[in-house]
Amino acid sequence: MAKFCEICGKGIMSGNKVSHSNRKSRRTWAPNIQPARVLVNGTPKKVDICTRCLRSGKVERVR
Repeated sequence: MAKFCEICGKGIMSGNKVSHSNRKSRRTWAPNIQPARVLVNGTPKKVDICTRCLRSGKVERVR
């Protein structure tokens, strides 16, 4: 599965995990990427897309 959205380009972010005692270690946040069949230039195509783009209607889904 892809690590980024093919519509908006949203991808993995990194930062620090901070414990209660304020110790820091690296961690990542991944977007919710789903494979979906959508219309691209009038033809159905399978793309990896984030759920935010699916929900907001940036693409037309093929059922």
